[in-house]
Amino acid sequence: MAERGFVLWFTGLSGAGKSTLAEFVGKRLKELGHKVEILDGDEVRENLSKGLGFSKEDRDINIRRIGFVANLLARNGVVSITAAISPYREVRDELRAKAQAAFVEVFVDAPLAVVEQRDVKGLYAKARAGKVAQMTGVSDPYEPPLKPEVVVKTGEEPVEASAERIFSYLRGRGLVG
Repeated sequence: MAERGFVLWFTGLSGAGKSTLAEFVGKRLKELGHKVEILDGDEVRENLSKGLGFSKEDRDINIRRIGFVANLLARNGVVSITAAISPYREVRDELRAKAQAAFVEVFVDAPLAVVEQRDVKGLYAKARAGKVAQMTGVSDPYEPPLKPEVVVKTGEEPVEASAERIFSYLRGRGLVG
């Protein structure tokens, strides 16, 4: 079972808790004997997509790159966890269709008011002040998934509860023991 790779795709607004949840879930999966790689949106943008801006086209290219790497890893027995806003439904659905291993979309659902209150990176404040253009959820759209495999409400529940919801789904699909 630990040799079976899959893609665990976290999507949601900036500050929703994608990276925190990815790290938490990734650690537990490693403890269960899985090979795990986390593809964090900020890290991938810095190392694999440097030079891309935040136009729709550039965002799509960035997410397709993340999806390509995630698929490569998953088809080779690695649990590939992505933590990227991935704002556009069409590209997420495209990646799901191309996946060569199980693709599990997790909607990290935190309302805009909650993520603005958290504003870990100060981006929402800058966007509201007109200093950041094309901010997802403020001046650019975020298209929530229509049928994600798992929805976690990070504005209402602790990370442990969100992780348990994910693991319950993964156990039900036979992806983890």
